[in-house]
Formats: sequence, structure tokens, C-alpha cells
Amino acid sequence: MRYILLCLAASILGVSAQAAVKTEAVAYRHGDIELEGYLAYDDAADGKRPGVLVVPEWWGLGNHAKHSAEQLAELGYVAFAVDMYGKGKLTKDPKEAGQWAGALRNDRQLLRDRVKAGLDTLLANERVDPARIGAIGYCFGGTTVLELARSG
Repeated sequence: MRYILLCLAASILGVSAQAAVKTEAVAYRHGDIELEGYLAYDDAADGKRPGVLVVPEWWGLGNHAKHSAEQLAELGYVAFAVDMYGKGKLTKDPKEAGQWAGALRNDRQLLRDRVKAGLDTLLANERVDPARIGAIGYCFGGTTVLELARSG
């Protein structure tokens, strides 16, 4: 019985000592467009940490990209899921998603500038080490990450 209580106490103390991943909506702009990204980080980590930019699929900033940012934060990164279309623009309609993504894909400079606004927001975060930055993207987001890399 004493062993069970000791194990139970250790597990409770271990859980309470772990920090929770914090998330927050972060407003930023690109020109006249108001954007809202999703920041995730471990609030118990000290010092600057590597940052990861997360670029969502063509649907807009939805749960998949947000969950990916949270998972990266659990691993010790500061993750920022970017908004490529404008605050609140999210769809399940493939035609609409295709139009939104197509408008950016057809104007590569606009695509690069829009994702760069998200990158600049991540780099400005006090928790982020600007010398250790990565980016991931899903489908349309992958194309966007490649364009960010091509832009230097």
C-alpha cells in the first residue's frame, strides 16, 4: 500500500511540475490586410528557443495547423501558425480555397510578402532565437514555405 501511495504521489507531483503549452492569437498585418496567427510555446522553458513557422493548407488557418503548432511547442519550440488570407478566413469549400490559394500562387511576390509578415511576427517574439528558425507547410503551405526559402 505504501508503494502505491508513493507512486501516486510521485505521479501527481510530476504532472504538477510540468508546464502547460500556452497558446494565443496574435494579430499582425500585411499592408491593409489584418491577419491573426496562432502562437504556441511552453511557458516553463527558459531562454530563447528555436522558432518554427507553420503554414496551413489552402483551407486557411484551421485546427490542423494549430494542433501542429501545439505539438511543436511540446517539443520545446516556439511555433507560429500563420494566417495567409486574413483574420477569420477559413473554408471547407474546395472552390473557395482554390480561389484564395490561387490568388497568392499566381502572384509569387504577394505570396512571399504575406508569409514574410508571419515570419517577421515570429522573429519579433521575445522567446524566439532568430538564429534558429525553421518552417513547415502542408500542401499549399509547403509551396509557400518553398517560396519563402527562394526569397532568401
